Amino acid sequence: MTNIYVGNLDWQTTEEELKQAFEAYGAVSSVAIIKDRQTGQSRGFAFVEMESASEAQAAISALNERELNGRALTVNTAKPREERTGGQRQNSFNRGGRSDFGRNRRR
Repeated sequence: MTNIYVGNLDWQTTEEELKQAFEAYGAVSSVAIIKDRQTGQSRGFAFVEMESASEAQAAISALNERELNGRALTVNTAKPREERTGGQRQNSFNRGGRSDFGRNRRR
């Protein structure tokens, strides 16, 4: 099973359209357009899984920089997702502790 990243998607592109584009090169196991959690709007990229590595490579070679719905696609082998650390983000507010505001002010 090979996981493929597809970027620069038009927001109106459907999973069925992507599936049809990739099926020209082999069996497609799944297609997932990534969407914003709050709005449900496409984030402009997707992941396609193909069963055969050789068919996946043929699809990548053929579809990279090919136009779909007016946009030139970016197609390559998906990289494994990096683990996120549990630490706080930089420049974020302290949400759990006490504030020092006003405690050490001179009167």
